[in-house]
Amino acid sequence: MSAAAATSAKAGAAPSGELLLRCRGLVVGYGGEGLLPPLDLELRRGTLVGVLGRNGSGKSTWFKTLLGLLRPVAGRVERSAPGLRMAYVPQSAGLDAILPLSARDVVAQGRLTGTSFLRPWASAEDRRVVAGALEAVGVAGLARRRFRDLSKGQQQRVLFARMLATRADLALLDEPTAAMDVEGEHEAVAELARLAHGEGMAVVLVTHALELAERNCDELIVFDRPARRVVHGPSAEVAGGEVYRRLRGELA
Repeated sequence: MSAAAATSAKAGAAPSGELLLRCRGLVVGYGGEGLLPPLDLELRRGTLVGVLGRNGSGKSTWFKTLLGLLRPVAGRVERSAPGLRMAYVPQSAGLDAILPLSARDVVAQGRLTGTSFLRPWASAEDRRVVAGALEAVGVAGLARRRFRDLSKGQQQRVLFARMLATRADLALLDEPTAAMDVEGEHEAVAELARLAHGEGMAVVLVTHALELAERNCDELIVFDRPARRVVHGPSAEVAGGEVYRRLRGELA
């Protein structure tokens, strides 16, 4: 699970579920220049993973590499199956507020794959999945409301519903609570933990809310670019380590 001198993890820790994706000697970066040391870790079904680090530490670059948008500088990303379904969830601010989409429309976008882009209507299965996803995250009553008129917390829940509608095995979320108040952050991260454990997904969450991640995530990954280190392992172990404590002090 861990790379020598680059990554730490709890020895003998039992895997939490089916292996979905493995980083093997993965170096991420641009123009052939790596940002971080080689990374070895596994992402498994039913696990909420928190990704922490300073701005510019390589978190977004790692996400883009996992999604196949960037080529690795070295090493590789191994998917458990060619058909592994991955979803990317941006901050709610990443959606164009000018578009007059309803909450249901936003969630339905998660069903657009392949030839469905050519189909001007939703199938009965699409409608069933969208309705179920809205219900699962507690926003079924907002289905007809315009997305841009919802609160930040409501918008993010709609994006979680879209994530569910994709029927993804692995979801990558880029600071989904950035625009929320403290209460909204607590509710959103707790919801992600429930979705990971209850829906059997692997959910990977980039966040600056360190204490929330420590309390809710099963595993933590800390990117320490200045020291060229990546620490990964069970949350309690990583949170007790020097790299995490230093990051917490700096962000505080």
